[in-house]
Amino acid sequence: MKLLVTGGAGFIGSNFVRRSLDTRTDLKVIVLDALTYAGNLENLDGLNGQYEFVEGNILDSSLVDSLVSKVDLVVHFAAESHNDNSLQSARPFIETNIQGTYELIHACVKHDVRFHHVSTDEVFGDLPLDSMKKFTPESPYNPSSPYSSSKAASDLLVRAWVRSYGLKATISNCSNNFGPYQHEEKLIPRMIKLIASGRKPEVYGDGSNVRDWIHVDDHNDGVWAVIDNGEIGQTYLLGADNEKSNLQVVQTLLEILGKPKNWIEYINDRPGHDLRYAIDASRAERELGWKPMKQNFEERLSEVVPFYLQRFSKSV
Repeated sequence: MKLLVTGGAGFIGSNFVRRSLDTRTDLKVIVLDALTYAGNLENLDGLNGQYEFVEGNILDSSLVDSLVSKVDLVVHFAAESHNDNSLQSARPFIETNIQGTYELIHACVKHDVRFHHVSTDEVFGDLPLDSMKKFTPESPYNPSSPYSSSKAASDLLVRAWVRSYGLKATISNCSNNFGPYQHEEKLIPRMIKLIASGRKPEVYGDGSNVRDWIHVDDHNDGVWAVIDNGEIGQTYLLGADNEKSNLQVVQTLLEILGKPKNWIEYINDRPGHDLRYAIDASRAERELGWKPMKQNFEERLSEVVPFYLQRFSKSV
């Protein structure tokens, strides 16, 4: 199988490339990445000769058309993805997440190429903290930020192209990922860097906002389950039933790094901060035979911390 991975030098994309090459023997992989601040070829260190790298932007229609014409499958990770950045400047999110997705699905229809779209649970908005409800594939879209609204728009484009143009596509919406190779702007690596440098970790508001955390390898195994066994045109939610408040995550990191759990600086909450995300992954488990690894969150988080300590020590 010839595979094009967009955003393959980013966090989830690079882990997908690593996981795919480690678990499959029938792949020829092309990585397309614009190497913006969030993309880093060091994320693919050690894979020399196992993939082809193309530096380029998914907004480049000629480049996209050329690459898609050479492959059997496109797995689309490339996206602007930081909520805080989207609140400061929305334009890159509109261009990359909406226009970029259009360029890809247009080329996939033209060349009759299978497409998998990787999205987020943030398209559904949020849930009350005191609720037992969870997001399902039938949940209405109610995005809160320029980031999540741009991802919602890209999901809807894919659905429309399936219906109107016969695009052979599936969609997966996943909960918060953690694991190696994540950019330091994200919660877990950012907190590790602050604590390791002797500074108090900064928590928005009172830290009560809840996320469903899934290890990146579990997510990427789910992506392959959708590709292998999913029904064209369907959406599958990938989560680990592992809800933690931001405060709980930070306190766990403090404990792992030998600091008091109350060694925290609380800062003003960000605008439109979603309260709670929770995924009902039962369709994926039932129809695809996929389940995330059942391992203690604290144990898996403690396995991730040394990676970032080593990475940050090299950058000092």
